[in-house]
Amino acid sequence: MSPTVRSAAMKPAIRTVATPSETLVAICGKCGKKVGGGFGDGGKRPLAKALKKALNLPKWKRSPIRIVETGCMKLCPKGAVAVTTSGDARLVYVIPAGISVNDVAAHLGLVKALPAPGGSD
Repeated sequence: MSPTVRSAAMKPAIRTVATPSETLVAICGKCGKKVGGGFGDGGKRPLAKALKKALNLPKWKRSPIRIVETGCMKLCPKGAVAVTTSGDARLVYVIPAGISVNDVAAHLGLVKALPAPGGSD
């Protein structure tokens, strides 16, 4: 038996990995492609990239907010993007293209999730 083949008794265990993220924002990638950007400077960026830039987030391994594009959420709004957050996964927000990214961040409660500039008091 070769060393790369595993038997049924050698299944890998489920493990956890701690991250500094406190909030997860899931953005429908299919909606984003249908809208064709629509956010940020000049309305040319996808919502995920525009939010990351507007919030000035560090690399994802150190970010308190993790923004990810998902597969289809099966909502499919016209001219908008479906978004949900870990704050209340029961809600799916329909974000119309062209709305201010700062307004989106405030409505999703992302502004208060960021650490205060200048460190701790």
